[in-house]
Amino acid sequence: MSRTRLRLSLGATALLLATAALPATAQAAPTDYAITVDPAAKGAKIDDTMYGVFFEDINRAADGGLYAELVQNRSFEYSTVDNRSYTPLTSWTVTGSANVVNDAGRLNDRNRNYLSLAAGSAVTNSGYNTGIHVDQGKRYDFSVWARAESGTALTVTLQDADGTLATARQIAVRAGGWRQYKVTLTATRTSSVGRLSVASSEAAALDMVSLFPRDTYKGEPNGLRKDLAEKVAALKPGFVRFPGGCLVNTGSMQDYSEASNWQRARSYQWKDTVGPVETRAVNSNFWGYNQSYGLGYYEYFRFSEDIGAMPLPVVPALVTGCGQNKAVDDPALLQRHIQDTLDLIEFANGPVTSKWGKVRAQMGHPKSFHLTHIEVGNEENLPVEFFDRFKQFRAAIEAKYPYITVISNSGPDDSGSTFDTAWQLNKDAKVDMVDEHYYNSPQWFLQNNDRYDTYDRTGPKVFLGEYASQGNAFKNGLSEAAFMTGLERNADVVKLASYAPLFANEDYVQWRPDLVWFNNHASWNSANYEVQKLFMTNVGDRVVPSTATGTPSLQGPITGAVGLSTWATSAAYDDVKVTGADGTALLSDDFSGDASKWTHTGGGSWSVQDGQYVQSDTAAENTMVSAGDPSWHDYDLHVKATKKSGKEGFLVAFGVKDTGNFYWFNIGGWNNTQTAVEQAVDGGKSTLISKAGSVETGRAYDVDVKVRGRQVTLSLDGKEWGSFTDDKPAEPFRQVVTRDAKTGELIVKVVNAQAAEARTEIDLGTSRVASKARVTTLAAAPDAVNTETATPVAPVTSTFDGVARKFTYTFPANSVTFLRIRQR
Repeated sequence: MSRTRLRLSLGATALLLATAALPATAQAAPTDYAITVDPAAKGAKIDDTMYGVFFEDINRAADGGLYAELVQNRSFEYSTVDNRSYTPLTSWTVTGSANVVNDAGRLNDRNRNYLSLAAGSAVTNSGYNTGIHVDQGKRYDFSVWARAESGTALTVTLQDADGTLATARQIAVRAGGWRQYKVTLTATRTSSVGRLSVASSEAAALDMVSLFPRDTYKGEPNGLRKDLAEKVAALKPGFVRFPGGCLVNTGSMQDYSEASNWQRARSYQWKDTVGPVETRAVNSNFWGYNQSYGLGYYEYFRFSEDIGAMPLPVVPALVTGCGQNKAVDDPALLQRHIQDTLDLIEFANGPVTSKWGKVRAQMGHPKSFHLTHIEVGNEENLPVEFFDRFKQFRAAIEAKYPYITVISNSGPDDSGSTFDTAWQLNKDAKVDMVDEHYYNSPQWFLQNNDRYDTYDRTGPKVFLGEYASQGNAFKNGLSEAAFMTGLERNADVVKLASYAPLFANEDYVQWRPDLVWFNNHASWNSANYEVQKLFMTNVGDRVVPSTATGTPSLQGPITGAVGLSTWATSAAYDDVKVTGADGTALLSDDFSGDASKWTHTGGGSWSVQDGQYVQSDTAAENTMVSAGDPSWHDYDLHVKATKKSGKEGFLVAFGVKDTGNFYWFNIGGWNNTQTAVEQAVDGGKSTLISKAGSVETGRAYDVDVKVRGRQVTLSLDGKEWGSFTDDKPAEPFRQVVTRDAKTGELIVKVVNAQAAEARTEIDLGTSRVASKARVTTLAAAPDAVNTETATPVAPVTSTFDGVARKFTYTFPANSVTFLRIRQR
């Protein structure tokens, strides 16, 4: 994701928008588009829960993010299982003598490690990012579990390189066993590079060293970072999907106990995350760091309630996903997980007299959390094995809690054999709702506004649980906005939708794009966030049917050079031939000499070896070399390809315009489990067609690609593998109209994702409307990106006085505009 800082002032933006949005008179030039609204027709009802958020602990979204704890590795549990660079003293420095101990003297069985601190020694914690952030005048609650055989005095200090940040506090530790001690520190200065130190006069054992801001979201204990929680609340989400994501269904399905040898790489299991924080298990996060589980299921439920959102938890189905792709065959373990899921519903909804309802009440919430939906599994790439287990979960849940909606999924992609198989299984079993996930290019989102127009209205409903357009620039937000008009138009099928992921700490990024970015002292909204907020706070109750004219297609044939590439694989290529449709030889290379016809634009290491062109680096990804003319069209490409070693197969590219715009035949991709055609547009890739398939090491494959116009036919070893026609227009002008019953307003929502303004005639179909509309507009350069210091993408509000049954409005270039028009 580009971190370009664009400094366009809000005032200048508002002036530009106001000028662009001025209506023309009735005698002005012809319009570019027409929108026709049919107020007498009845469109789909839109549920209050239509739009929500998806929280996964990725990019340090929990510890070091939404969870307000300021101390990193507070219980000395970091391990090389979490990250190869970790030690139990990661984020700590020692003055004097100290070591981390794992023995019977621990605080409790599930908190395995503790710190043994010698007399006269101290430890200092560096927090997250640049350090511990404190604000002048704010209070911070320090706590520690300590024991000392003869008692000791602890000195707690907060300082940075410029001196003290709070008055030091003394703690008298009594002789004997473990006890928790608490003091409050008040910051005397603001700093983002603070360090917390704990010194002991005598030998002592320490655990759960914690520093929390008193000012958490809604003042909750063990609470949430206020600015991040407020950004989520401002979206007014209808639901919160948690806790993942890949961390739900990866790793071991065993528990955290002596029986599993205290397994540290486990799926996310809710019972690990409730009760007093010092008794909660720790775990290795799928994304490469440690999870403290300080932010656990109780906190997720509480946050959902605080922001008025429906909680929507996801539990593992004993089939791992996200590249692990293993079905756990252990009937007893499966039954334990099914019982855990039933216990989860009891924890959320059960009376205080029940076992798990009592635990909820003891944590501070005797009333029910009103759980109504639960999802089993996430992106499983083994649809048959997953569904066999899903059915068992569903049967048990429906037998005991028939009011719960049990949600299934369709795998990790928007199409392909896994998707098709999963959907058929879900339809045949009459599943209530199916979760779809996809991350595609902006062009894909512009092309697929009509994706749900043809879905079966009598089949399972759709939960679009994860989607994004592979970037945080405004052009990404525009494409997502265009797609969202299609989601709303199909609100009778698409019942829930959430962008993903939600958070990213800028210093710990595993995935881009993300909705909200932050560091230890600030947070900022992405362009995508501003789009989501505009839709989520202006939903309406029902779709009002409408139509719009489109943009003339300017599509020609697929053009471009050819290319060879690999992904974490060594492969050899030979006998490359490109022949025009008229039989003209465009390229022929048997690599009997050098590779001078090829240009290396990717990574890796290429060389001619024994008459083959070989890429030998098995760690390098996207090692593209290309040859030919970007203007080539209507040709046949032949390549002989052999996998030598590595994780995947080979990549044969065509229609190559540059490093970010091409098609490639990905043979044996996704850890050698699938073969697909992907299209890259401005660096973002989308899958056009895919099937299960793998590549044998050492075997030579004949790969053929036939390009005619916009139709492509692909063959392996002389047999047709598949074909596709890439002729779907990336329509830049999209709209939807909804009605807000509470305010009596029509909400006309228009996306103009192109460089030209769109002068549009709007026919509301009724004259019973007020002449004045409230207008909210997002408009910016396509590559504009919000940062900590600049916000080029921000909403501008205005009024428009020219509303009538028929009126003309000019939508700015690269804009999302909402007109709220009161009906009389």
